[in-house]
Amino acid sequence: MFTDLPEAALRTYRSAQVDPRDFDEFWATTLSTSREFDLGVSLTPVDTGLKTIDVWDVSFSGYGGQRVRAWLRVPAGATGPLPAVVNFVGYGGGRGNAAESLFWASAGFAHLQMDTRGQGSAGSVGDTPDDAGSGPHGPGFMTRGIESRESYYYRRVFVDAVRAVEAARSLPIIDATRVSVVGGSQGGGIALAVAGLVDDLAAVAASVPFLCDFPRAVTMTDNDPYREIGRYLAVHRRSADRTLETLSYFDGVNFAKRATASAILSTALMDPICPPSTVFAAYANYAGPKQITVWPFNGHEGGGIEDELLALRHFDSTVR
Repeated sequence: MFTDLPEAALRTYRSAQVDPRDFDEFWATTLSTSREFDLGVSLTPVDTGLKTIDVWDVSFSGYGGQRVRAWLRVPAGATGPLPAVVNFVGYGGGRGNAAESLFWASAGFAHLQMDTRGQGSAGSVGDTPDDAGSGPHGPGFMTRGIESRESYYYRRVFVDAVRAVEAARSLPIIDATRVSVVGGSQGGGIALAVAGLVDDLAAVAASVPFLCDFPRAVTMTDNDPYREIGRYLAVHRRSADRTLETLSYFDGVNFAKRATASAILSTALMDPICPPSTVFAAYANYAGPKQITVWPFNGHEGGGIEDELLALRHFDSTVR
């Protein structure tokens, strides 16, 4: 494990990509439109049989006013206001079972775990449909609506994620000034997007983040999910420029340039799914205080529980 990158390497990764000129305008308009819908947070207590953690079934209005599901877990009997962690999950997964993912509530945080629209078949159940049409696309989620930035799948997901932070901040049990975001793989990429879209987060933790440096990623790994884009372009041969233009509005590198909250990232040098150079690009461009942990002998699992413990220590030092 090591935590420093040479300055020369950082300079190389900082210059690797140019963001669209109207990036900020696009996202400001997208979020403004979504906020026209009432957030409408609802909470229903869930009897899990757990003695140390209380759980609520949560829903709120995400992209286009569509309802997004989440779990809220807090230490049993807590009245708050508590520091909070908004958690985004990995590719293909959903919010899972109410009695799963007990780490953050066990550590004394309010833990809001967001469902990812349309997902939930890869190891954890999801309960949020993706109701928007998206035109021609290949299998999976990476090419849904990829013909334009307006219709691209992750536009909806990233809006849902910002609204999840807003939902957490609306709850009396949560201290709105101490809300952090965390995720691994796809969840790490979503966390970086939120860090670039929400100015006053307390902290960020992104483990082996996905959705970073698309131009590099789609040409250097033959593993899904990035490979979904390659397969699409192998058929839609004349769409490469338009596809990469769309993806530039959803690239973790471009969100990192706008992020100010204190962040901890991780990557693994043997990761065939999220190549470390793509994570280095996001880290090098991250505008706020930052640290990175590199696991030399690991794959996409990264540091596993070690990444969670590092995130906990980071949040303890920044928000408690």
